[in-house]
Amino acid sequence: MRTPLERVRGLGSAHTGTADFWRQRITGVAMTLLMIPVVVIVMMLLGRNQAGAAQILGSLPIAVILLLFIFASAWHMKIGMQVVIEDYVHNEKLKIASVMANNFFCVAVALASIYAILKLSSGV
Repeated sequence: MRTPLERVRGLGSAHTGTADFWRQRITGVAMTLLMIPVVVIVMMLLGRNQAGAAQILGSLPIAVILLLFIFASAWHMKIGMQVVIEDYVHNEKLKIASVMANNFFCVAVALASIYAILKLSSGV
């Protein structure tokens, strides 16, 4: 049950309103739009040796596309898991610990992905 004030503010049970909903949709649309260029990049990498892959990944437009895709994916993953945690974990301490672990995990995945792309693009 919502009070009239909560309906005006748009706050749900997690007290974050519709901001997470819209961020989730925006990152989903961004990932959908970036999916075609990412698939094309992956297809360009098929059958290449490390030097060829480094040449392709060293291109600025390709690096920007991949970084945008990684950023959107990590953010989308973070928001999705946070909503699940906030909705289904009822112990407050466990909820806080889970949200913190989720944040750290998403940042770690994004950084590891960026590191792998930088490592491949440098040809080392």
